[in-house]
Amino acid sequence: MAVVKPFAAVRPKPEKVEEVSALPYDVMNREEAAEMAKDKPDSFLHVSRSEIDLDEDVSSYDHKVYVKARENLMDMMGRGVMIKDSQPKYYIYRQIMDGRAQTGIVARASIDDYLNDVIKKHEHTRPEKERDRINHFDVTNANTEPVFFAYRSQDKINEIIEEWIDKNDGEYDFVSEDQIRHQLWVVDRQGVVETLENLFVEVPNLYIADGHHRTASATKVGISRREQNPDYTGEEPFNYMMAVIFPHDELLIMDYNRVVKDLNGHSPGEFMKKVEANFEVTEISTKEAYKPEKLHQFGMFLEDKWYKLQARDSIVDDQDPIKRLDVSILQENLLNPILGIENPRTDKRIDFVGGIRGLKELEKRVKKDMKVAFSMYPTPIEDLFAISDAGEVMPPKSTWFEPKLRSGLFVYLLDE
Repeated sequence: MAVVKPFAAVRPKPEKVEEVSALPYDVMNREEAAEMAKDKPDSFLHVSRSEIDLDEDVSSYDHKVYVKARENLMDMMGRGVMIKDSQPKYYIYRQIMDGRAQTGIVARASIDDYLNDVIKKHEHTRPEKERDRINHFDVTNANTEPVFFAYRSQDKINEIIEEWIDKNDGEYDFVSEDQIRHQLWVVDRQGVVETLENLFVEVPNLYIADGHHRTASATKVGISRREQNPDYTGEEPFNYMMAVIFPHDELLIMDYNRVVKDLNGHSPGEFMKKVEANFEVTEISTKEAYKPEKLHQFGMFLEDKWYKLQARDSIVDDQDPIKRLDVSILQENLLNPILGIENPRTDKRIDFVGGIRGLKELEKRVKKDMKVAFSMYPTPIEDLFAISDAGEVMPPKSTWFEPKLRSGLFVYLLDE
């Protein structure tokens, strides 16, 4: 059963929240971060991407970067831009994109739940990315950005959240530069806090939606601090990690599309004949990009034309949680055998385009530097749960969640 506890967040003063809030650290490069934070001394990018405040010849992974992040966080707290709540609380975080809302609880989750598989994973992590977040969390002495968890929706939890929103004023309400509305409510009534904590005990599992590296890194920092403090009780802050936890039926998974640089030596005609062996191919008569309407359908853009690909029944295994994924069907029956993409994680001939960029981006890439593009139907979250429950790993680039969690709205200190 899941341990989901309140905590005393460090967060912006309401009048400062728009200046502080920023996109997550990993959706931009160093140059882009520097430009975003230009003339914005209170931007949280000075913490999450603190290399922007150092000489350009300093590596983004130099120890100086993590020390600077700590200095900048302490400076923001010292100047009163960010303040620490006096008591542990829950926080309700709502994001609204294109009129669609998702509402989660900001809380701390147990590293033991991660170690004991109560918190379910579906991706492998890379050591170098883990190392970066370990150093960042350890030196800043804080979880500076939350992980993104999902759980199977519970009516009682939903009712408490909606009742709180209806009866209480929000703390934050602003629209970020990407046109996402962000709202925050502080749950500070002790009876409600205790009720929520008890209800989450009845939730059997939490699922990592986004943030596998942050989750693993926060856990390893906690383990390291346990080793440094052999008399730890289990209640110290380092035994937990900061998370935003959403009910599954409010989350939006978008398509994660593919573009390939060449046809692996085939002419367009030869390529099409090979594709037709496993897919029913229909040319789209209009000039509109083809967006798949259901599972096992794919769009294909080739030679300035869109095609609908329908997987033939013979290649669909609906009993296997991984083989039934559309990303698996395309990989095993087209990308690998026809286009020679054996390992999509490492092959430089393939690239991936998140659904937030739209299908016109696929056309643009094909006309610029690629040969063929494939539009995907979004992976259902139920499949993510099934694979996580089975202890399996999803193929790379299977899910694209939107909207992304905003950075700088809450920080969890590891030594209260």
